[in-house]
Amino acid sequence: MDILALPRLIWEFVVYLFAVMPDLLPIILSLATPLALGALCGVLGERSGVVNIGIEGIMLMAAFFGYLTGFVLHEPLGTGAALALGIVVAVGTGALLGLLHAWLTVTVRADQIIAGTMMNIAAFGVTGYLNRLIITPSGRGGAGVITPFHLPDQLATLPFVGPILAMFLDQGPIAMSVIVLVLISQFALFRTRWGLRTRAVGEHPKAADTVGIDVFRQRYMNVIIGCGIAGLAGAYLTLESTGSFQNGMTNGRGFIALAAVIFGRWTPLGSFLGALLFGTATAFGIIVNVRPAEGDLGTLMKTIPTFWYAALPYLITVVILAGVVGRSTPPAADGIPYAKEGKG
Repeated sequence: MDILALPRLIWEFVVYLFAVMPDLLPIILSLATPLALGALCGVLGERSGVVNIGIEGIMLMAAFFGYLTGFVLHEPLGTGAALALGIVVAVGTGALLGLLHAWLTVTVRADQIIAGTMMNIAAFGVTGYLNRLIITPSGRGGAGVITPFHLPDQLATLPFVGPILAMFLDQGPIAMSVIVLVLISQFALFRTRWGLRTRAVGEHPKAADTVGIDVFRQRYMNVIIGCGIAGLAGAYLTLESTGSFQNGMTNGRGFIALAAVIFGRWTPLGSFLGALLFGTATAFGIIVNVRPAEGDLGTLMKTIPTFWYAALPYLITVVILAGVVGRSTPPAADGIPYAKEGKG
């Protein structure tokens, strides 16, 4: 092999990335949006001491019922009002499932892993059955899709700045809200009384109880709010991204969101960066088929089976879970049910 072949391929790859970056950035945020929202759910729950592996099921249930609302109401109310109500229903569905999960894990003190697993299994069964019962045989049109905002060409074509602006602003409202929710959550978790109480009950619930913090109330609040945000991720999948519902359409996103939580060391901002990493891996798999590289790099990339590109985010998930889990320290009381003194 030519000794200069590897450096040349690396250089061609860097040039290729710069060439496709303007098209790649908006796709990255689009793909990272449900992951980031699901990760926020995980962060808020685990910071208060409640593990929630049912994010996948919550997203799927919210996606279905949000879509069903838009599907049923878009003719009598109009597409805009129906989609808005669909988002509300999706968030409400997530919050209700969060209430159920909080009751099981905080009040009943059921095993948190089993509770989340049951939620995932139930979500796949319920949504699949109702989809076949209601939506598939109806023969009606879909619920519609939220119209994305398009950045003016004068801003989108600015050197360097334009692609970055397009990444965050050339999106629909749910995708654009992600960075706002991440920044608010980061500030609230580390700069407010609510955040202090959240971290207290997640680290030392007995000490928090001693100083007057209601551990049960705080955990209920965090789980419900977090699951409502996961419901927003479900609304994004059906009402803003695809405009349709397919069985099992979450496709493992809830579990990738949990990996982003670990990658981000249980912080909203770090988890968002993890979601962007997974989104980048998925977007790269798309862009190589739409805009393949040229020259030797293109020849090499074409020899790689397409399923490897599709598997990239899952491979990265495995690598992160294998390499980061042992080095990241979760909240001390994460996953441990709390019982007041004198109550067994």
